[in-house]
Amino acid sequence: MWRAHATILLSLYIPPGRPVSDVLALLRQEISVAENIKLKKTRNSVEWALNVAYDRLSKVPKIPENGLVLFAGLNPDTGDNVVVMFIPPEKVPLFFYRTDKHFHVEFLEEMVSESNIIGLLIIERDYATIGLLKGNRLEVVEEIEGYVPSKHHKGGQSQRRFDRIIEQLAEEFYKRVGEHVNKVFLPLLEQGKLKTIIIGGPAYAKHDFIQGDYIDYRLKQIIAPELIDVSYQGEAGLRELILKAGDLLQEQEFAESLKYLEEFKYHIAKDNGLAVYGEEEVKLTLERGLLKVLLLGENRDDLLEWLEKASQYGVKAVTISKSVPEAEWFYKTFNGLAGILKTKMSYFE
Repeated sequence: MWRAHATILLSLYIPPGRPVSDVLALLRQEISVAENIKLKKTRNSVEWALNVAYDRLSKVPKIPENGLVLFAGLNPDTGDNVVVMFIPPEKVPLFFYRTDKHFHVEFLEEMVSESNIIGLLIIERDYATIGLLKGNRLEVVEEIEGYVPSKHHKGGQSQRRFDRIIEQLAEEFYKRVGEHVNKVFLPLLEQGKLKTIIIGGPAYAKHDFIQGDYIDYRLKQIIAPELIDVSYQGEAGLRELILKAGDLLQEQEFAESLKYLEEFKYHIAKDNGLAVYGEEEVKLTLERGLLKVLLLGENRDDLLEWLEKASQYGVKAVTISKSVPEAEWFYKTFNGLAGILKTKMSYFE
């Protein structure tokens, strides 16, 4: 990611519904203000970024439904420049304009993270919380309450009959929770956004729920193997669940990176035509819809641009962390950029 010694890198987020004329008026005002910057290099770089942004935006008749994001910056020492304007994968939540020493990508990172959603469930015999973890955003989707009385100790037929009623009430509650879990998680799974489901709760309820036939078999396949002891419900409980699952969440990301890097290495070794690398080759296969997975090194300066391209063409993007074995080999040999094709084909003909 670009860094500068002065506040010369422009970041602009425009939400849907914002008139283009309003934003152009702001940029004209900022161009006038920039004339007062004393340092010539800084002034020239800021004016360049503002004028480029104004020129690009003036060609846009209307802000798209998801809004617009624009980055512009000029390196005064090397003459290198970056100009990127695109429609983000999710709606821009706010109007944001700033020239800084770095590009502000934090809002975009949250949008990109929408494709890696973690499902959260805290389950007891009479209470459940369903949540979603989207990047660094926690969403409490629903809290479900039931009535399952505690066991009593009268003994005899009365106790056995009462125990059966309690188990029946618990069974009905689990079924109701399962229906809600399917309703929330299945659409995300079908859209390819749900990565895994982490389940927690006190005592044995979470084990009973998992062992029963309460949720769709497809969701069962992505449940994290470790069930976590959690003391609370609601948002406090979800935060406790996330905190205790910290290592597990990292392992999931690590495992995914390792899985696809190993698959890429396999195709390279077999020379079966399913591995692709090189800037132009990867770009070509991406744009032609031939890629199954785009592999990106987290060290690439243009990581953000490639993630946006992958989102634009509906291709799964996997960032290879430096902690993954042979990541250094991937960075040095392929410059941190490669892909796995859907099927072997002669795409250069």
